[in-house]
Order: sequence, then C-alpha cells, then structure tokens
Amino acid sequence: MGLKWMSLISGFLALQFLGGLLCMARGNVLRYDFVLKETNFTRLCSTKSMLTVNGSFPGPTIQVYRGDTVYVNVHNQGLYGVTIHWHGVRQLTNPWSDGPENITQCPIQPGTNFTYEVIFTTEEGTLWWHAHSDWTRATVHGAIIILPPPPATYPFPKPYAEETIVLGEWFNGDVMAIINDALATGGEPNISDAFTINGQPGDLYNCSNGTTYHLVVEYGKTYLLRIINAVMNEEQFFAIAQHNLMVVGADGAYTKPITTNYIMITPGQTMDVLVTTNQSLNLYYFASTPYADTTATFDNTTATAILQYNGNYTRPSSIPFPPLPVYNDTVAAGNFTTRLRALASKKHPVNVPKNITTRIVIAVSVNQLICPNASCSGPDGNRLSASLNNISFVTPSIAVLQAYYNGLNGVFGSDFPSVPPYLFNFTGDVGNNTLYPSKGTKARFIKYGEAVEIVFQGTNVQGAAENHPMHLHGFSFYLVGTGSGVWFMHCHLERHTSWGMDTVIIVTNGPTNATSIRPPPAYMPPCSTSPLAPLPDGSLSKPQFVPPSSHASTSRLPLSSHANLSASAVVSFTRMPSVDFRSRSRPSPSMPFMAFHGPAQRRRTSSSLSQKLLSHLPWLFPGPSLQIYSP
Repeated sequence: MGLKWMSLISGFLALQFLGGLLCMARGNVLRYDFVLKETNFTRLCSTKSMLTVNGSFPGPTIQVYRGDTVYVNVHNQGLYGVTIHWHGVRQLTNPWSDGPENITQCPIQPGTNFTYEVIFTTEEGTLWWHAHSDWTRATVHGAIIILPPPPATYPFPKPYAEETIVLGEWFNGDVMAIINDALATGGEPNISDAFTINGQPGDLYNCSNGTTYHLVVEYGKTYLLRIINAVMNEEQFFAIAQHNLMVVGADGAYTKPITTNYIMITPGQTMDVLVTTNQSLNLYYFASTPYADTTATFDNTTATAILQYNGNYTRPSSIPFPPLPVYNDTVAAGNFTTRLRALASKKHPVNVPKNITTRIVIAVSVNQLICPNASCSGPDGNRLSASLNNISFVTPSIAVLQAYYNGLNGVFGSDFPSVPPYLFNFTGDVGNNTLYPSKGTKARFIKYGEAVEIVFQGTNVQGAAENHPMHLHGFSFYLVGTGSGVWFMHCHLERHTSWGMDTVIIVTNGPTNATSIRPPPAYMPPCSTSPLAPLPDGSLSKPQFVPPSSHASTSRLPLSSHANLSASAVVSFTRMPSVDFRSRSRPSPSMPFMAFHGPAQRRRTSSSLSQKLLSHLPWLFPGPSLQIYSP
C-alpha cells in the first residue's frame, strides 16, 4: 500500500465536564442480590473451581428501563476481596458506586457485603458489569440491558426477539494465580486456552462440541443480538455464516445503521446488531476470532456457536462457516470501525462541546522497569510495564476517591502531565526513548464546566505498537453532562492495566450541591492498611480543594475538525501512517488516519514546544480516528 501501517494512535476526544444537569424523570427502583462464590466448571476436558456471581458463567443479566435506579447487594463468599464496576453507566455525581478497586473504593472482603447504587440516566442499549479487581473479571461479568422507557421505542423496527451474546475466554489455570505469577516474575501472563460464546468454547476445541451454544431462530424474522466483548486481552472479529449484520448501537447508545458481514469489537465494548434469518433452513456457524496487531503472544483460536433454524430439514454434513479476516488484518479492522457513526437524531441528539478550553495529549506505551542483575522474566531480563505520558500507574492502598473527598495527603499526586514529558519519534524507530517510565499515582484535575479535548498518541516503544481500547469511567467521549468525581481511565487490555497503563481524572465540584460529589453512603468497604483519618474537628466532612494553577488553563486554540466526533465509551486505537508534525504542509484529506511524531532525539517538552505541539492538533487529525462519530 506504499505505507507501513502501525497501531499507533486513535483517541481524539471532546468532553465537557458538567455535572447534575441532566433533567430526567426518576424511573423504577430495582434490587438485585449478587453472591460471589467459587463454583466448579468443566471445559476443555478438565474441571476447576472459579469465582462466579450466583454460580453462573457468564453471570446474571440486569435489565432496566432508561432512568431506572438499581441497588445491587454484593455478598462476597469468595476467597479474596472484589469490587464490581458498571461499565458505561455514568453514575452522575455518584463515583462511590463506580467500583474500580482502590480508585473509588476498597474491595469487598470475604464474608462481607456492599450495596451499589447504579443510577441510569441517558444510557440506552447494551452495557455490562464486571469485577474490577485484578483479573477477576475473566469469570465475573454479565450483561446490562437498558430498554427505552414506554411509550418510547427503538429507533429501528422492533425485532422479533432479542438475545445476549457474551464473548469471553477460558483459562485452564486460576486467573488470579496467572496474573500474580506474571507480576511477580515481570514476564507476560499466560494466554487463555480458549475463547467462549455464552460460556462455551464451541466445536473447534477438545471436549466441547457437546455443549456448543445454539441460538434457535425462526425463518424470516429479525433478531437483535446484544454482543459484549468480555475477553481479557484480545479484540475480536465476529461473524455469522451467510448472514449480514446490521449494527444499530454501541456502548449504550444508538448508531446510524450500517450493514456488514463482520464486526470488530474490542474488550469492554458492546454492540447491538440486527440479524434477519433469510437463508435456507439449516445450521450456520457464528464465530469469534482474535484481531491482534501485536508482537505479544495471544490466543489465536476460534470460538464457535450455531445459528439453528427451526423446522424440518436434514442436518448438513458440513456446517457453513463465516469467512473472517485473518488475525492481523488491520485494513479489515479499520474498514469496519471507520464506518460507525452516532445516530445523532432529534430523539437521540449528540451535543458535542464546541468551545474547547483544555487540551491534553497522552502518549501510550508498553515499557520496561529495570530489574537488578537482569533477574526478571521480561525483555532483557527486565520487568514488563506500561504507561500514560511515561508514568506507570501505581495503585494505592487507600482509594483515591476517599482520599480526595476526605483530604488525605500522600495518597496520590495531582501532577499528571498535559503533554508527553519527552518528544521523540513516537511512531518510528524510537530507540530507548521513554523505554523506562517513572512510577507514581498521578491524577489530572479538571475544573467543573471545562470542555476538554484529549489526544491519545500511540507509540512504538520497544516495538510494541498495537491497538489500545481506552476506557474512561463515568463518561462517553462525545459527552455533555456528567458528574463531578474521581474517574479511572485505563486501557481495557487487562495485561496493560496490570502493568500501569492507567490514570485518574478528578472533576472538581460545581457551584451547587447538584453539581458536586454526593456524600458517601453510610458504609464503604474499609481499606486494609489505614482507616480514613478524621479531620481536626473530628468529622469526615469534605475539604475545599483548589487545583493547581497548571490545571486551570484557559487556552483556546483553534478547534479541530474532530470537535463534532461522537465516540463510544471505549475508544480503540487504529493503525495509521506516521506524519512528522514539524512539516507545515497539511496532510492529504484522502488519508484516512493521521499520526504525528516529534523530533527523533529525546528532549524535555518546553513550554514553547508544548504550545507548538498543541497548535498543530487542528490539522493533524483531519480524518476518522475514533469508533463512532456524529454527522
């Protein structure tokens, strides 16, 4: 193609940090009980005990109408502390129930329980819940279905029936032991032994064809498939043999309908897909296989299930199989993701911030930490690591939210940088540039009401350029109107999160109670190392906090052409050519993706150089780079 394509960059986000301004009628109140417990399951010819919710894999489905509130009482009868995250639910001014361990809460210890208040506002479609403690989400996850409140209807013809399809994976070993061993040695964690569809690996694996998931359908009907990628570390191609897929939603929001014969869905992402059963009465495979543009090891196997037409016919000797792209087909991945657009209709508007007040550039890298005497199992005897802006995140022992709300010092720093600390050839031969990151618990403060534009710059540090599905808790990336609070931002490839590809966004309080963090519930799971210290007056009341002046930028650079983008809550990095930002000529509009890089030599970012970098942003990204866009 004349250009060397690399997984280098994608995220270009516009967010406005306003809280408490969504006026919605309160809906129903529902209650669920989740019991975390060890349960025996048999897959791939062997049986093991693993952590589940209510003894099922995948876990139970939560179904609500838009605007409902759900209380989920989580009883931990397992072996270790766990938290639960409600992925894609914005939780306006209520970060206390968001769930990431030691970010918004400490874990629910064995033998205790904790009740989450999950507040649904504008979300509609399919989301999911999952454990957010180490790698427990591999077996602890389930669907969230958010229906339009009556008398509202779908923005597409009502389907004949609906079905949830959870793409997951199976590890023969204990997932907590796998990640703990990897973190202890500094090497890659073991890959999974199989992918699954609704908990079953399918016909291509040993001891599995008797339990393959079947979806029985009637001829001539349209079905809504709610597809969730709960896989830990691999993006997935998904298709159904001889059937077209019409994508109508993603991550709790509707999209403009597109027809395709496959989708590419990243870990953490959901898609709503219509399938019309208009083929001959037969059995048809649907399949999920990895998309992996990486030099890292990955599970290169295929999960299958069967679309089974109801009726009288002879079972075929060979079941039709869908033609899926090969594992490293970056063109196929890009061709799909660049077609997605937000619905942006009158009933489902997208109100994108147009007056950007703050711009942040975040370099995303896989790195190394030096081990004495080359004693670790990573490259060159070092420890594998990952970073955002060359800072590898260290999870604190006290939850960041509790420390912030109660004014505890020494838990986190407020100096996460707004631009990469070093400029180098991000996309080329980077040498040892930023190979070794610093470590720290750094947060980025955002003032209430700021409209923020974030650019994620992928890098080729240690030759490890690849897609990174970035997830920001509490927000959709085209969003106008969510809450103040403490929100976790991280890569949704689980090994990268474990290595430190994370940070925290803290949105300060607005001028009213309705635009401020709610008081915490009467009970929060205690942190294991230290109780919250009382303030001088003996209370735990919220202190006044003024962010550093460096976080209160009022710069108003020219608005990028991406101000009208509309992205899902999970952003997938895509492949694109390298463009030297020093060149003043505008990139060709025919190029679908643009990256930028700075001088090849390593240098600290001076104030003038940072402004030069930011001043190029309006034209560096003329084409699509995120997954969903407004018109």
